Amino acid sequence: MAPVSTMKSSRTKHLGIPLALSLVMSAHSGAKATDCVVLLHGLARSPSSMSLMDKALVKAGFSTVNQGYPSRDYPIEVLADQAIDTALSKCPAQSRVNFVTHSMGGILVRQYLSKHKLARLRRVVMLGPPNQGSEVVDKLGAVPGFKWINGEAGLQLGTGSLSVPNRLGPADFEVGIIAGSKSINLILSKFIPGTDDGKVSVERTKLAGMSDHMVAPVAHPFLMHNKKVIAQVVYFLNSGKFKQEG
Repeated sequence: MAPVSTMKSSRTKHLGIPLALSLVMSAHSGAKATDCVVLLHGLARSPSSMSLMDKALVKAGFSTVNQGYPSRDYPIEVLADQAIDTALSKCPAQSRVNFVTHSMGGILVRQYLSKHKLARLRRVVMLGPPNQGSEVVDKLGAVPGFKWINGEAGLQLGTGSLSVPNRLGPADFEVGIIAGSKSINLILSKFIPGTDDGKVSVERTKLAGMSDHMVAPVAHPFLMHNKKVIAQVVYFLNSGKFKQEG
């Protein structure tokens, strides 16, 4: 993976409190009835964790597929093919395809696109993705019970030799990334250099080739529930960039 300093045309900004929720509907001009959004949850989560995001996207004019997958049962390479092939079969045949992901869901998309050409791909938004791995896995991966709780895929999310994110190349597709900057797990945050969301640092969410990047004062487990984050997701899907304040 190219170093962060080589990322093309990316802008890092902060999501502040006064952002009006009305921008969920203000960017309707980009959404078309033929746009399908595949939602992919993170490790050890379920489709219910993406339900608020799902409802907002439907309200904004998209068709959606909130795809579940057994995140702790298989490695990332297997999960990516199983989950995304299934999800694509549920999108309307002529639709453009977008993805909205949380945490490991973003790595599944990167893994899939590294092996498959998706001609109808439009845009991707990743929430709290460990795009350069997480030091939490480095520190705790060998602890008894870690693999039982997080599965083989969890062990693949570190920064070392087993890291799947660090084996994947830069993005060659439109992708906006929202990183969290608030932690509710101060123990895990001790393992993470710099600002983090309790699971991954802001810096390690970044991806070479990304289209846009922003930071929200939200903890990792709640990114996909936050109304302002949801509004920014809709805005990016419609415009290819995040909404700037002011």
